[in-house]
Amino acid sequence: MTAEKATARIDAYIESLEPPFREAIAHLRSAVRAAAPEAEEVIPYAMPGIALNGPLVSYFAFKKHCSFFPMGNAVFIGMAAEIAPWRTAKGTMQFPPDQLPPDDLIATMVRVRVAENMAKAEERKARRRKR
Repeated sequence: MTAEKATARIDAYIESLEPPFREAIAHLRSAVRAAAPEAEEVIPYAMPGIALNGPLVSYFAFKKHCSFFPMGNAVFIGMAAEIAPWRTAKGTMQFPPDQLPPDDLIATMVRVRVAENMAKAEERKARRRKR
């Protein structure tokens, strides 16, 4: 799927949400995009998200909460105090639409994921050079 198609599908998805969820997910999308402007919008695992050298993060509105998915649990390491106000499970942070995590926390998690993906890309390049 092209980035333009993904963006159009994400726009349509957000418009389909009920107002409190629509505003929350639209805000989360803006915060995620601002944290990694070089990333492109994608739809991994049938959820809106962004990618740069692979999927970075996704987000989604469920019936009673919103979720932020940093594609793994590693991003939460060392952030116990920062993420304590929200429910977390393996690879997800959940919150009511009126209790969004602060933009700087989202930006930090996105930047951690960018660094992880960049390191993985460098490892792949190094392995190819050894061949």
